[in-house]
Parts: sequence; structure tokens; C-alpha cells
Amino acid sequence: MAQASADAPKPERNAESGGHGHAAHTGFWALLIGSIGVVYGDIGTSPLYALRECLRIVTNDYATLPTRAEVIGIVSLIFWALIIVVTIKSVFVLLRLDNKGEGGTLSLMALVRKAFEKPSVFLLGAGMLGASLFYADALITPAISVISSVEGLRAVPGVEAYINPWILPISIVILIALFFVQSHGTAKIGALFGPITLVWFLTMAALGVLHIADDPGIIEALSPAPALAFFVSHAGLSFVVLGAVFLAVTGAEALYADMGHFGRKPISRAWIFVILPCLTLNYLGQGALALSNPQALDNLFFMLAPDWARLPVVLLATMATIIASQAVITGAFSITQQAIQLGILPRMEIRRTSETQAGQIYMPQVNWLMLAGVLILALAFGSSSRLASAYGIAVSGEMLVSTALIFFAIWKLWKRPVWLAAVACAPFALIEMTFFSSNMLKVWSGGFVPLMVAMGLVLIMWTWVRGSRLLAETVRRDEPLAKLFETLSHHPPHRVRGAAIFLTGDPEVAPAALLHNLKHNQVLHEQIIILTVRTLGAPRAPESERVKIEDFMPDVKRVQLTFGFMETPNVVKALTEARKHGLKFDIMKTSFFLSRRTIVPSEKSGMPLWQDHLFIFLARNATNATDFFHIPSGRAVELGNQVMV
Repeated sequence: MAQASADAPKPERNAESGGHGHAAHTGFWALLIGSIGVVYGDIGTSPLYALRECLRIVTNDYATLPTRAEVIGIVSLIFWALIIVVTIKSVFVLLRLDNKGEGGTLSLMALVRKAFEKPSVFLLGAGMLGASLFYADALITPAISVISSVEGLRAVPGVEAYINPWILPISIVILIALFFVQSHGTAKIGALFGPITLVWFLTMAALGVLHIADDPGIIEALSPAPALAFFVSHAGLSFVVLGAVFLAVTGAEALYADMGHFGRKPISRAWIFVILPCLTLNYLGQGALALSNPQALDNLFFMLAPDWARLPVVLLATMATIIASQAVITGAFSITQQAIQLGILPRMEIRRTSETQAGQIYMPQVNWLMLAGVLILALAFGSSSRLASAYGIAVSGEMLVSTALIFFAIWKLWKRPVWLAAVACAPFALIEMTFFSSNMLKVWSGGFVPLMVAMGLVLIMWTWVRGSRLLAETVRRDEPLAKLFETLSHHPPHRVRGAAIFLTGDPEVAPAALLHNLKHNQVLHEQIIILTVRTLGAPRAPESERVKIEDFMPDVKRVQLTFGFMETPNVVKALTEARKHGLKFDIMKTSFFLSRRTIVPSEKSGMPLWQDHLFIFLARNATNATDFFHIPSGRAVELGNQVMV
């Protein structure tokens, strides 16, 4: 699943695309093929294990053979899950709720929050929960995808007898290599993602078509009747099976998350005319093979291929799973950048790996933490079947969060009656709640892992948000800027040549660095700029709002730089552009003054003492402002002060 991919071309927002970036250079068909590689990589690997896991539950680990009604009923459940969850909800509803061309849980949360007069804690919590569930899912996706593809070697004639002990080591090597290449960027190989994944989907369709004739009666699965009949005849078991059926729609959230990279029309057209038909044909073929050859149940997908084609199909599947994993990794980078800009996570190092593609970023801390998590999961579970028991909870939870946000969007943004919004969302909520409840049955067999990861991340995010607010309130009690300069007008300090820029989070309060510079150096520069960096709840700031300059005093200006949550806050570049707005300064004669705070816990901070210590730990490990705002280190001066929270 990809929250947003760094490998995607960035189209301009227009009638054909709906996104941002380089649409002038990227045509509709290029965007459509590109979306197949990034948006649908995750859901495209689901046929490797989804139907197999459903039949494993029905047959009690293949101790018995599934009946004809069971096979057709389960294939029908998978098909209608694809129709309701992906086609109706994601394609026809979610893709119409864009935040100026961008999608994703955090983007939708930021959009909906703007419709409320007061900041909504519930919506902020929903955004945190959705992002945390994404991270939990992102750890499982590479592990289950790569291992399931390598397991296909068991079906290759000549190697099946001795390959079993090597499946996990081969998977580990692939996963380590995948994370180690991230720092070099993936722009060049990213251009191949779309065509390779398109070949993968067409191959799946062809393999399915080859076997539908084995039992043409499988076509009956396209009707909802077999799915309903399965529910009636397997009243208790059907609820457990739904947890495995949900594996077929994991990755559906990427349709909305990557909208800003490809646009609504390329993504929706790719699903309707390519992805859905190919997936449907493959699941039908697997169902027909299960009916005609029960011995194939244990490796259903790869047994679709003739003996001579199995090794090439395994290699193609491995490439497809690597692409799906790549989309998840770059999605983690993207959502982390959004969370940092929205103030939900502390600052982290963000490196640009491409001078031409804005979405090409690399975040070392996120990359290595994900690699550690993925390897731990791969080693702990050991097989795709065991990992499947941990898969689904995070995704179904994230879908429930998106449905809650859709409710508020229909009510507040589209200004429809609250009852109409509830009626519109009720079917999705009911279905997703059923899926979530079914997946919760997996808690003790591995499902507790994504839940623990998600809850831990929610705690970290909430601690950062709460601690940052308390810190801001503490700083706000410092001396007002107007009062300081009124005092200085009566007792003027010595003035030195050049310009000084003081970064502050509150332009009404005297920056701590300014106060310490006066205290220790007893001087002021000829030109003083009080600089505030603000982040909008929109992906990108309009150029008209980028720079605001206020003449506070004859030699003192207050400057506000505004960025969107998808933008990199490059302060020097923005200040250079500010010269067009009348801001005059020589960067070689300008010093940037920043406050480096030493935070001390307080029993009266408003947070428990343990949470104080967690916030202090996060603050100490955050990337310093000099690097984050791209300020030349040779022009930066950091002055420390102690703050109690």
C-alpha cells in the first residue's frame, strides 16, 4: 500500500489528471501506466495468497477438500469485496474528495478540519490513527509480498525438493537490498515500474483465462448469490473467512493516497479497464483450478502456470512484489513528511534524491526503522501464511478512519444534512466494521503486532502534539516583541552592520535567540528580520501567500513564509524570492539566529511525568532547524536556553 510514491510523475492539476507536478510533460496514458506500477502494486500481489488463505481456513489447513459451493462462494466474496470496497467507495467516492489535488488520510483530515470553526481534537486523532495504521501495514506489506513470491519456487519443477530451507534467506536478502538502495533514489528504475506491473497484471489475466475452462461453472461467482449462500451455510465460519477475503482488497487505500501523483482520471480508468478485469479473471481461474485439481490448493496461484513457465512467473512475481514494497516505502517517506509539516511528528532529516522530481525524497531514520521492523516480522513469522494472520487489521482500521472522514466531508464540505451523510456512509461503515471485526479474530495469532505498532505511534504523535502546544504556551509568556523594542528605544544598544534573521514560532513574542543575543553580546544588527514559518492545511501554498512582509519598525521587519504540507520549507530559497516583494538583504552579510531549547520536565506541565520525558526524548532526537529549513550552517548561530514544560 502506498500513501504517496516518490517514484510517480507529478502531473499538473487539470481535467485529465487532477494532480500536481509535470502534467505539461506527461500524457494521460503515461500517467495511467505509471499509476498501475505505483498505485496498484500492493493490491496486485494479493492473488498470490488471498484465495489460498480463504480455502485454508475452510479446509482446516487442507485436512479436507473444499466443496464446490465453498469455492464458488469464496471467489464471489472476493469479487464483491473488490466491487464495493474499491470500485464504489474508493473510485466513485474517495477520489472526489481531494485537497487541492492531493489525497491520503492526513490530507483529508487537514481538509475537513478547515471546515470547522474550532480545531477538532477528534479529527486530529482520526488523522493520527489513520497514519499510524498505515505505518503498521507498511511493515507487513514488504514481508508478506516478497516471501509469498519466493514461496512460488516450491512449484518450480526440479527445485521444489530442496528450496524450502532457502525461501526465508532469499527473501531476507531481497528485503535488505531493497532498503539499502533507497538512499540512491529510484527515479531511473521507477520509470520501469508501470510497464513491469502492467505485464504482471496481463500475465495474471492470461493465467486465469487458461484455467476458467477447467470448470466454466466458476463464472457463477460473479453473482452475489453464491456469496450470500456461503454466509447462510457457514454462519460461524464465514465471519473468520472474511478476514482472509479482506486480503484481496489490501492496497485499495493507495487509490486515494496517490491521487496527487497521477490524478483521478488515470487512477480510476486504470482500475476499471485494466486492474479489476485482470484480478477478476485470475481469481476465477484460481477458483476453477481449485475445483478441478484439489492437489493445487497449497500453491494455487503458481500452479496456474504450466511447468515450463513457473520459474519466469516466480521471477515476475518477485519483481511485482519488490515494486509493491517500494511503493510502500516511498509512501512512508511521503506521509512522514506530511506529518512533520502538520506538526504531528518531530522534524526528521529529509534528503532530495532528484533535482527534477519533487516527490523523490529519502528519510534515513524512517528507512532504517522500517527495515528493522520488516526483518523482525519476516524472521518471527517465517512464512506468508503466518504473516497473513497479522495482515488486515491495520488496513481495515484505516478504511474505517477514512469512512469517518468521508462522513464529515459530506456534512461539512459538501454541506449536506447530517442524516444524509450518515446514510451515505452507513453501508461502507457496516461492511468495513464487519471486516475489521473479522480481522480482530487474528489478534492472538499475530494481529496484535500491527495494533501494538499503531497504538505506540499514536502515543508518540499525541505526545508530540500535546508537548508542542504546552511548549508554545510557555514561550508565549515571554516578553512581547512590541514591549522589547519600546524598551530598546529608550536604551538603544550598539548597532552592528549587516542583517540578522531570528526564527520564531510566534511573531508577537520576542525570539529567545534575540533576547540572548542582546544579553550576551549587547548588540543589534542594522537590519532585523523576525521570521516565522507557517504550514497550511493544503498541499501547496499559493504563490500569493508564500511571503508576507510587515514593517514593524523602520529597521525591523516581520516576515512570514508559508508552505503547504507537501512542500519542503527551504527558507533561503523563499527569502531569495522575497526580494521581489521588497525585502532587501545580502545573504553573505546575513546571520540566522535560532534558539536551541533545553527542555526540563515539570510536575505541573499538564502531562504525566513519563510523557514529559518521552516528549523531551523526541525533541532531543529531532533534526535541528538549521538542516530542516535548509539554512547554510556557516550563516547560522544557535543560542541555547532552558525551558520547563
